[in-house]
Amino acid sequence: MHNREQFREKALKAIDKKAAFGEDIDLRSFEKWAEPENLDICALPEIERELLAMAGIDVTEKERGGTFIQKNTSVAHCSVKQEGIEVIPLKQALERYDWIWDYYWKVVQVDADKYTASAELDLHDGYVIRALPGSKTIYPIQACMFMDRENLQQNVHNIIIAEEDSELHVITGCVTSHRMKRGIHVGISEFFVKKKAKLSFTMIHNWAEEMHVRPRSGAIVEEGGLFLNNYVCMKPVQSIQMYPTTHLMGAGAIARFYSIIVGSPGSVYDVGGRIFLNAPGNRAEIVSRAITNGGTIIARGHLIGKSPEIKAHLECRGLILNGGIMNAIPELEGHIDGVEMSHEAAVGKIAQEEIFYLMARGLNEEDATSTIVRGFLNVDIPGLPPQLKAEIDKAIEESNKDVM
Repeated sequence: MHNREQFREKALKAIDKKAAFGEDIDLRSFEKWAEPENLDICALPEIERELLAMAGIDVTEKERGGTFIQKNTSVAHCSVKQEGIEVIPLKQALERYDWIWDYYWKVVQVDADKYTASAELDLHDGYVIRALPGSKTIYPIQACMFMDRENLQQNVHNIIIAEEDSELHVITGCVTSHRMKRGIHVGISEFFVKKKAKLSFTMIHNWAEEMHVRPRSGAIVEEGGLFLNNYVCMKPVQSIQMYPTTHLMGAGAIARFYSIIVGSPGSVYDVGGRIFLNAPGNRAEIVSRAITNGGTIIARGHLIGKSPEIKAHLECRGLILNGGIMNAIPELEGHIDGVEMSHEAAVGKIAQEEIFYLMARGLNEEDATSTIVRGFLNVDIPGLPPQLKAEIDKAIEESNKDVM
């Protein structure tokens, strides 16, 4: 019989441990629990359904293979329609299945900082999404973290597993009600991509202006596996700090991180990614596009080559539209002969000649600037299913209305 006491003991020792990066948040200023409530997303007011749609959530579920919804601190909905795919609330999985303990706190350390510690000590719930060996998702599985309780801390722990030779696509939308302003979301996510499996994970944030967000995630990719990790955040938020880490453990394993970020006045984003290339034939790519409209954006990227015959590239491009601070921090680390790694970082503004060029062809200045911004944010993500690419494009298009 398994128990969580070992994790609790470690967490208690780290409850005041500051994170390595980002603003330190006093977690004692937030409420830890809310009464369980049902949530029928189809019965939500139109304004709430629009917020969900902008975070990639299909309220009809017609083009989704399964759905998980957590409202505040409890699970509101959990269903799956496709054979070979499992969607299970985390607490339920911990109670019923021995195999889940092979994945719980295996990539992310429970005592990494106060946020991981708090997620264990005051765990609300989260999801387990698993593609069984050889199965392939027809439609993406969607997960929604919804908050409408003012000044709440939401703690979730998610485990995503693509078993051998499977193909799994997950889209997660994190949303606050239009009435909510302040709160904090702490999300632990652990990914496991088995031999020759493919996992794409797309996260779209649509938070309130005074929200603090502290995701903590890690991944293990085995031989021949592919992990695509996409992140989109184009709405105002107070602060986000995350640094997902992936370990490529088998020959030919591949990881690709793509992020699209727009920072609003007063917001602070400290985001990035780290990939360890541990086996021959590993490939890694970190690509970020960031625009600041008066906020602070720190874009970090770290590639660590520990095996010969690996290739990795880091690309960070930032655009300053209306003031703010943009930091691009690329880092390459080679440990052995035969590694091939490169990086490209650029921070700048829209060139006036580009605007003039488009205006000479009939656009006004605002439309010309918007066209340039859309082009800047258009990131070609190889291997992404067309349906998910369309979701990202839609989120960018909707959010562009607020950029200018």
